[in-house]
Amino acid sequence: MRQIVLDTETTGLSWEKGNRVVEIGCIELINRRPSGRTYQQYLNPGREMEPGAAEVTGLTLDFLADKPRFGDVVQEFLDFIAGAELVIHNAEFDVGFLNYELGLLGIAYGRIDRHAGVLDTLKMARELYPGQRNSLDALCKRLGVDNKHRQLHGALLDAELLADVYLAMTSGQTGFGFDEAAPESDVTASELIVTVTSSSVVLHATAQEIEAHRARIRKIADKSGKSLWLD
Repeated sequence: MRQIVLDTETTGLSWEKGNRVVEIGCIELINRRPSGRTYQQYLNPGREMEPGAAEVTGLTLDFLADKPRFGDVVQEFLDFIAGAELVIHNAEFDVGFLNYELGLLGIAYGRIDRHAGVLDTLKMARELYPGQRNSLDALCKRLGVDNKHRQLHGALLDAELLADVYLAMTSGQTGFGFDEAAPESDVTASELIVTVTSSSVVLHATAQEIEAHRARIRKIADKSGKSLWLD
């Protein structure tokens, strides 16, 4: 499964008022693990930043003046996201801006949903935590994602934080270690009895494992004075 965690920064809050994208940041996940591939691009919007946007991003038109226009990088951006599921916090905002940018280039590129699917983590968070604040900062705090270095909004930085938040919200399976080599075991095949039924596989403990379990229970009982498992 290929997912792209995506964030944008813009000159203002409304593309309907002619605001433009000034930064795109993307993190690639393969089977829920960061692949190491990223996409980050600053863009010349051809217009001034609104004061609020300039304040939260720290970006200025002077800094962006020599950066490419969206049309100059549109194909490499679309190639990066092609066929993936986009993971976006408040997807309506980012997708609206990206569709606006694509629309300014004519009909050749279509809309974002022509190139990738979209998953909105804000909608997901509202279902998981109804009645609570579900901004990216609030979710970082709730889920233990370190965002102390987030002094300003940046598309790539926010995509990195969102990747951690998304994986934590969806069971945090990056920590399960399915892709890591399993530790060697001293249990031989003859000691492992497997009973197969029509609907399940039952693994029976070996005599060695049972004795180790009993020893552990006896130790707990010695400390607590009682154990239901030894009654």
